[in-house]
Amino acid sequence: AQAAGDLPPFDMPEIVVERSRHAAHGDYASPVCLRLARAARRAPREIAAQVVSHLPEAELVGQVEIAGPGYINITLSAGWLAAQVEAILQAGDRFGDLLDEERGTAQVEFVSANPTGPLTVGRGRGGVMGDTLANLLAAAGYRVEREYYFNNAGRQMQILGNSVRLRYLELLGQTVEFPADHYQGDYIREIAADLYEEHGDGLAEADESVFRKRAEAVIFAQIRATLARLGIHFDNYFNENGLYESGLVWEVLEELRRRGYVYEKDGATWFRVTDLGGKKDRVLVKSTGEPTYRLPDIAYHIEKIRRGYALMVTILGADHLEEYPDVLAGLRALGYETDNVRVVFHQFVNLVREGKPVRMSTREGHFITLDELLDEVGRDAVRYFMLARSPDSHMDFDLDLAVEQSDRNPVYYIQYAHARIASILRHAQASGWDVDAPADVALLHHPSELALVKEMLRLPEVVAQAVEKLSPHFLPFYAHDLAAAFHTFYRDCRVVSSDPADADLTR
Repeated sequence: AQAAGDLPPFDMPEIVVERSRHAAHGDYASPVCLRLARAARRAPREIAAQVVSHLPEAELVGQVEIAGPGYINITLSAGWLAAQVEAILQAGDRFGDLLDEERGTAQVEFVSANPTGPLTVGRGRGGVMGDTLANLLAAAGYRVEREYYFNNAGRQMQILGNSVRLRYLELLGQTVEFPADHYQGDYIREIAADLYEEHGDGLAEADESVFRKRAEAVIFAQIRATLARLGIHFDNYFNENGLYESGLVWEVLEELRRRGYVYEKDGATWFRVTDLGGKKDRVLVKSTGEPTYRLPDIAYHIEKIRRGYALMVTILGADHLEEYPDVLAGLRALGYETDNVRVVFHQFVNLVREGKPVRMSTREGHFITLDELLDEVGRDAVRYFMLARSPDSHMDFDLDLAVEQSDRNPVYYIQYAHARIASILRHAQASGWDVDAPADVALLHHPSELALVKEMLRLPEVVAQAVEKLSPHFLPFYAHDLAAAFHTFYRDCRVVSSDPADADLTR
């Protein structure tokens, strides 16, 4: 329009085209003409008329309208939409992937639970988020490595070993005082009982390290089995002890000291986070000589950076919100770039039964394990509900809703759509139809058919949005919307009919 002299020259603003919220407003809408009014010194509707008159014809555009004060509404062509079905079929399982370029290798580190007990439902949320995000990054063109950071060093592991030792001594008939800060669960008694069965009283004088090694092996094997039930597998398991054995933890401490970011106070070693923009300095090594989480975490990130990943993503619970900025500050203090180091925090999970919260405490032994949750509601429900809120939102996992067989349960609603599709395919095959034969997409013209195609075409946008925001919660919402579009199509369009009058509706 400017080139033709129908609009005056002015700097072009960012042109925003958004998906319309209401079908009556077309498929897409742009408010750009409202933003141009001042620069063009014309009414938005007049600008819109000029813009529309100069739009080139496009196969995908069926109609362009001017609405309200100057919005441009665009409706996609029914013929173009129908033709996209062939493109979707041709892409197969790769439809939705964003494979424009090779992006290098991304590492996603998640779960990384201390092997001090069975996985809790909170760890399940981080596990499902991390695994789904890894899938999304693979769809976006990354080679993806899933990593579990195996925390088997520190005081909690010593407490674990001593917890088993004390339960073992009880089995020998000794009276022991069991500290309140030790692990109380039945799984501790089971490990102790196995050791008693194997060794009798032969471990009566053994120190906690013997019991710790056994407990660590048993619990970690259980963790891996639980994650496998959830469909989660890892490429790498990184042992925290390796950071100490290689000396990297102490090298990091000395380099921070050399650069002036470390000082001693009250017998502890402190990190000058305030010199790096932090709110307060943090302890790196306690007065007991034991490092806090921050020091080995800085070392671990350096180890990952040295591997040369294009992107590093860590999934953490909200209880790490204070710690992680200090880890990034430590990396920058040591001269490392952190632009490709990303963290996704997730809030906690509350289990709800009959409208009331289920009390949980790992230390006290009052908790529902992830295995128990899987037994009760199944893998699909666990994965769906764990993603059904944005990571920064607290989540109430409704145990009753997760097993309810009604449209109120989104998992049932989506699975029912799949069951209907499977039924159609079985009926077609039983009737002698070749379901892989080329389809006549010209028959697709019913509004509910086209609405379903539009929803299918939204998948690449959803994947791109989830990858950009590192937030996989967009996927379950999309799955529900897609199921809704299919159920509407199933209601409105007769897919299979023996009535000759319905021949044009038989797909």
